[in-house]
Amino acid sequence: MMKKILIVDDSALMRRVLCDIINGDRRFQVADKAANGLIALDLLSRNTYDAVVLDVNMPKMGGLELLKELQKRKIPAKVMMASTDTMEGAKTTMDALELGALDFIHKPSNAGECRVDTFQKEFIRILDVVSQGRSPIVDKTFSFDELKKTKQVVELAKKHSSILSGNKIVAIASSTGGPKALHSVVTKLPANLRTPVVIVQHMPAGFTQSLAERLDSLSEIKVSEGKDGETLERGHVYIAKGGKHLNVDLKAGGRYVIRYSDEPPREGVKPCANYMYESLQKSGFDEIVCVVMTGMGADGTKGIVNLKSARKVHVLAQEQSTCAVYGMPKSIVQAGLADEIVPLEQLAQEIILNVGVI
Repeated sequence: MMKKILIVDDSALMRRVLCDIINGDRRFQVADKAANGLIALDLLSRNTYDAVVLDVNMPKMGGLELLKELQKRKIPAKVMMASTDTMEGAKTTMDALELGALDFIHKPSNAGECRVDTFQKEFIRILDVVSQGRSPIVDKTFSFDELKKTKQVVELAKKHSSILSGNKIVAIASSTGGPKALHSVVTKLPANLRTPVVIVQHMPAGFTQSLAERLDSLSEIKVSEGKDGETLERGHVYIAKGGKHLNVDLKAGGRYVIRYSDEPPREGVKPCANYMYESLQKSGFDEIVCVVMTGMGADGTKGIVNLKSARKVHVLAQEQSTCAVYGMPKSIVQAGLADEIVPLEQLAQEIILNVGVI
């Protein structure tokens, strides 16, 4: 059965072009079209769609306002942002992802450019991923109870600091649904975490800087987009630069630095977490805590298999019901690599209990 898609865009020409692209794939069918968020809100309150393709700037009600209304009214929708704003306005993209959009694509300002084969293939790829995802119904806010529990975990880690000592690193892989999921994890990590944290989030160039800045403004722990040659420090989160593969390189004196490489995409993505995990094979870490979170595909599995042959690892896989897309963690679990299967809201606590604080 073909999947039903709702297109929300104020341009009649763009709606027609996107219709042609979607209907040109036998897996999908455009079921409805809306010229603004108000019309879309009415349609979504009465109908169910497998995915929504949503513009940002529209009259009467824009894309971000629609996402807010969907959250407020608890109307489930699997949303893919497609806007010219998503390239220049990375902040807008982060806002949309935090408000429940699962993924995004940069839509050319000229509708004719949407007919280019490379755009069409990427559009359909992302639409397919989003249509297979889970609808975010309600935004689970950071509650005082969670904050209290996290602080209790930090205190527990302090008491057992001798047991949790050692030279460790946390390496996280995430994809579709990742920015929102990372918000739930990184904002709960303490500034005195005993280890550095490296993250590969599947995103194109230009967006990871905005993601890092957003997380840094909300977190106790320092968060930044990793720079080539930068030394890894405890209590610091480094997000891989979009469009490059992040590697961890051991230098003289026991320093670890970030090195970027420019190999072709692997597992269809760049950055690819497999490169990050494999780069840690020759490291001197006593243990590597690998965290595999929401996302389509199997990125991380091969890298952890190779890493496990050379180093001691502890693998945390995000639990299925808390994933936007249960692909990458599922691959880890099916491969028998998961030491723990953990709900999203408990991942930060498990990280702290595995590596400790200083």
